[in-house]
This record gives sequence, C-alpha cells and structure tokens, in this order.
Amino acid sequence: MRFIHTSDWHLGRAFHQVGLLEAQRAYLDHLVEVVRSEGVDAVLVSGDVYDRAMPAPETVQLLSESLIRLVDAGAEVVISSGNHDSAVRLGFAAGLLERAGVHVRTSMADLGRPVVIEGTAIYPIPYLEPRLVARDLEAEPTHTGVLSTVLGRLPAGGLVPGTATSVIMAHTFVTGCATTDSERDILAGGLAAVHPDVFSGFSYVALGHLHGRQQVSDSAHYSGSPIAMSFSEARHTKGSLLVDLSADGARVELIEAPVHRPLAVLRGTIDDLLASSKFAAAESAWCQITLTDAQRPLGAMDRIRARFPFALELRFEPEGVVPVKATYTSRMAHCSDLDVCCDFLSHVRGGVPASDEERQLLDEALGRSREHRAAREDEGQVGAA
Repeated sequence: MRFIHTSDWHLGRAFHQVGLLEAQRAYLDHLVEVVRSEGVDAVLVSGDVYDRAMPAPETVQLLSESLIRLVDAGAEVVISSGNHDSAVRLGFAAGLLERAGVHVRTSMADLGRPVVIEGTAIYPIPYLEPRLVARDLEAEPTHTGVLSTVLGRLPAGGLVPGTATSVIMAHTFVTGCATTDSERDILAGGLAAVHPDVFSGFSYVALGHLHGRQQVSDSAHYSGSPIAMSFSEARHTKGSLLVDLSADGARVELIEAPVHRPLAVLRGTIDDLLASSKFAAAESAWCQITLTDAQRPLGAMDRIRARFPFALELRFEPEGVVPVKATYTSRMAHCSDLDVCCDFLSHVRGGVPASDEERQLLDEALGRSREHRAAREDEGQVGAA
C-alpha cells in the first residue's frame, strides 16, 4: 500500500494576525498533484484538520473542495479528529462520506473498526481527552492510560482477515519529542505524555499534534504541519510523508511542501540590519527581528519595514545592558495552566507556594473546566482558543 501521512493542517489559522488560508490552499493543491503523480492509494490526516472548533465558512469550503479533488485524483482519505477539531462538526455525515471514500473518525463508537485499504487495516484514533473518556473506557485518566486501553482492545498487531499490515493514527504527544511554539498544550493538569512502546506491534504509526517532522521509532513518525505557524519552525523543512508499506516494513520519503513565504529570524543593530547584504534573502520573508541597540531606535518598525516589508515581530534585547525583569505575561508564557494557577495563588498570599493538596484541587478544577468547555464547543457555544 502507498499512502501519504499528513497532519495538523490547522485550516483557518492566522500567523501573527496574517491569515494562512492561501498558503494552506497552495499546500492542498500540491497534495492533490502528489496523489495523482505518485499513484497514492490513501491520504491519512492525523488530526487538527481545522484550527478552531467552529471554523469559518471559507475554511469549511476549502476542506470540502479538497476532499473532492483528492478522491477524484484516485485516493481514499482517512481523517481522525485532533484537539483543535470539534468531533461533532468534523464528524458530520461521516457515514455518508464513507461511501464516497472519505473516512472521518471522531467518536469512540468507531475505535475498533478499521478502514481497510489495499490489505492494510487502518485505525484512525480521534483525540481522546482522558477526563472525558477514561471512565467509559475503564482506563487510567491519562493519555497513556487511554491509548493503552484502546490499543489493547484491538486484534493482535491490528490485523483482521484479509490484511497483512496495520496502521495506527493518533493525535498525541510522545515522550522525548521536540515541540514548537505553535502547538496547544494537551498535557495541562499533569497528564503524562505517551511512551513510544504503547504503539509497538503495529506496522506504521501516523502521529499528529507536534508540528515538527520527526521519527519516534522504527515504525512511528510525526509528519509535522505542512506550513510553519511559529518562528520556532523557521528552520523546518515542511511537507508530507510518502509511505510504501508492506509486510517487510515501511519505506518513508519526505515530499516537500511548497513554501508560500519563508520565515527569517534576524538579530543585530538596526544599522547593521538595514545595511548588510547578508540579510538580503530575508527581504521577501516573514521576519522576526531582534534589535540589540543599546537604546531603542526611534520609529524602529517603520524603518525595519522599509527594507523588510513582511516583518511581523520586533523585539528589543540591548547588548551590554542589565535586562529589566521580565513581565508576568512573558514569564508565564510557556507554563501549563496548573503552574499559572499555582503561581497566582503563591503571589496573592505573599510567596507561600501551593501545597500538594492545593495543587490537586486546582488540577481537578482545571479538568472540570476543560470538560465543560469541550461540551460547550460541541454544542456550538464557544470556539477553540
């Protein structure tokens, strides 16, 4: 079987308030051509199709058109929902779509039912919030506990009659993998990441959630997002994974995606940045620029954009100057929700840290809040952040 592994399209995403829909459209055009030129049997999308639980109409239209074109190009499409997707909305009309070769799996009801294509049993596992599903699954309320329980109920190696290979699609964070600044944390509340051994025994594991392409084990891969969504991804080579799967193993090849506009991370004094020829390639890129001048230049952004018209973020880090204490917002930017709550509690009572019992209470409160929000999103009351 020959298939494409892709994930984290995040259709409708904005990058520093710049919409990415045209870049996403270009990627999907490219994907259709790859399916046609490479004789691809299936396209596997491992979650986060949309960026929000309530996508805009033009975003839904783009997905609809792209699915039609992928099927017309000769591939079946298998989609599992991610933590950004609304399972109810993405799964609408799934039974009808399946008749046309588009297999959308978003509910627990289909966890043990594979999509069989060219002798391969494919199990699209939707993102499962442990606090919402652990009780029904009789599993530990962690990502590891939930996924271990789900995979443990599948046939040995995931094989069913008429199949020789198996594929697991999962949207999760695997221990030891590299993250970027553009992923939403799914580990809030102290939930553990998933160990790679959870996926042992299957022919290929098509992972989603992390936006950087990486190999987890001999058979498990993250395809990464096809488009960069943070400056931490400036050095990534984005694309899709073309996989030839047989009983002898998987041969995996990167198919690079078109770059709508490159990213550049620049650093230096404003005079150097505006004059040096070494920065010429960044003139057509989305730029994150850090100025190191001892004093903040007047009209810095206007001057920068005279040379770098697509500059999106301007930072100031004077060299040789004692740094000012970071703001609360910047200090807490990469902390979990639980850490933010505990830090606030410590702050309001004069530096006394949260006790273990208090952390547990806050953890439980956050979990209930996530459950309530997830229910409201599926009822159409709010969108994903």
